[in-house]
Amino acid sequence: GSETPPTPGVAPRGSGDAADKQPATAAHQQRTEILSVLVGLGLCVTMLGLGCAVELGQLGQQLRRPVGLLLALLGQFVAMPLLAFLLALIFALDEVAAVAVLLCGCCPGGNLSNLMSVLVDGDMNLSIIMTASSTLLALFLMPLCLWIYSRHWINTAVVQLLPLGAVSLTLGSTLLPIGLGVLIRYRHPRAADLLVKISLWSLLVTLVVLFILTGTMLGPDLLAQIPASVYAIAVLMPLAGYALGYGLATVFKMPPHCRRTVSLETGCQNVQLCTAILKLTFSPELIGSMYMFPLLYALFQSAEAGLFVLAYKMYGRDSYKQDTLGEEEDTDISYKKLKEEEVADTSYGTVTTEEHNSIQMEPTQTAL
Repeated sequence: GSETPPTPGVAPRGSGDAADKQPATAAHQQRTEILSVLVGLGLCVTMLGLGCAVELGQLGQQLRRPVGLLLALLGQFVAMPLLAFLLALIFALDEVAAVAVLLCGCCPGGNLSNLMSVLVDGDMNLSIIMTASSTLLALFLMPLCLWIYSRHWINTAVVQLLPLGAVSLTLGSTLLPIGLGVLIRYRHPRAADLLVKISLWSLLVTLVVLFILTGTMLGPDLLAQIPASVYAIAVLMPLAGYALGYGLATVFKMPPHCRRTVSLETGCQNVQLCTAILKLTFSPELIGSMYMFPLLYALFQSAEAGLFVLAYKMYGRDSYKQDTLGEEEDTDISYKKLKEEEVADTSYGTVTTEEHNSIQMEPTQTAL
């Protein structure tokens, strides 16, 4: 019945566990705050670069012929949210994973598509306008799409606590760096070009750093907790987005280089914005390991876009050069025809001499 006296220098088991958990919890919280700051800074730099890529003259031209705006609307806020919803149903995701997938599917286009459009000889003006348009439309349409498609899981806690107001606030905060970027482009074009390059590189670096930090902070156990179905969706969703975008551009009878652009714009989501929303608006206890989904999506969308670029470089570039050469030859033929018409114009009203020394004007027809 006697109690064993404590061994000198050895703390009781209960107090030791508590002492170990407290510093661990504090260190975890500190790393989480650092990760949140990094996500916020990366998003600001990305949005600043997007604003620097927008020229007011091109924006006005696109508004007069709003094809890019219409494609951004259909691709980012009709096709992709519906695709995310269907994949969540097909793979029978739980409410937390479904919200993460829906949030990613409802996000606007990202800057990765601008970089990839350059590599596949796409239409850069169309790419930038689609990215900027979808970002602005997201202020109203992203919360609306989330509200519509989350109805299937409405009786769950994560959907009842879905912070649509915080989502709108995060989206609204992106307007400031975008507006600043547009102003820099208007006042200092050279500085804007430099900032665009910096934002593209920061996009790649931020994604790599986020993936490494998250993996080391939460360990391999986190990746093991993510269901195989979520990995499957991270692979299939960008691939299906690229196919949907190409099909959408084909319906609009756009030229091949514009089809490639729309394809990349549709499949490439702004994963930094998705990560920021998940990280800044949901508590870690509520969202759990699912805030890793945008990073998984970023990994596979980059890999698949890279394969897209590689296939184009190997098989598609020759046809692009032939198309370009054909356009140049057509231009030369048109130029020669124009010169011939000019020569024909000089013969209009040629003076001819007939009998009796009569002079008359003989009109000659000029082909128009």
